[in-house]
Amino acid sequence: MAVAVLKRLWKNEYFKTAVMIIFVIAIFFGFWFGSQIVLSTPYPALAVASGSMCILPGSYCDGWSHPFEPTLHVGDLIIVQGVNPEGIKAASYPDGDIIVFHQPYADGELIVHRAIKKQIIDNKIFFKTKGDGNASPDSTLVSEDHVVGKVVLRIPWVGHISLLMNNSFGILIIALLLIILIIAEFIIPALSSKKAEVEQKEDVEETSEEPKAL
Repeated sequence: MAVAVLKRLWKNEYFKTAVMIIFVIAIFFGFWFGSQIVLSTPYPALAVASGSMCILPGSYCDGWSHPFEPTLHVGDLIIVQGVNPEGIKAASYPDGDIIVFHQPYADGELIVHRAIKKQIIDNKIFFKTKGDGNASPDSTLVSEDHVVGKVVLRIPWVGHISLLMNNSFGILIIALLLIILIIAEFIIPALSSKKAEVEQKEDVEETSEEPKAL
């Protein structure tokens, strides 16, 4: 009984589309939570939102014009791995590890800067950090408790998608794309199918009305 119902539902295009959408969403969340476990951090992937780590002059840090120049650019997607603070290498550019940490006294804002110096205060590790593109180090030391992890991979351009979704213009574009997708996937096929049924019905009626030869 259940198998027969599923077979009948599977013949419905809308049902198959809904199943595929749910499947894609499940894969996305499965990948996200799986990455958190594998990389030992609640933030396994982040988009770079500022040019503080870029050492190129002026507007070249836009993330589009020179995407493969060191170190990090606006719009990069970075992969973050949770690490033991003792294992973080602190040194000047380009040798020190790039770390992600919660900005002290700034509502937990996430910052991506290089660890340039490590020191122990009251049996706790603290890091002095600096953006590669900044003229001077950060004024506040970063406690090991605030460290999320270190950057292990950088993927140019991909982070722009996430940044776009964080502003109203980007949300508008995504909404328009979803509307276009719904129209193309559901409305146009439905109208085409309805038109075909009407034409087929008219053909049948015309055929039935034709006079029979004596």
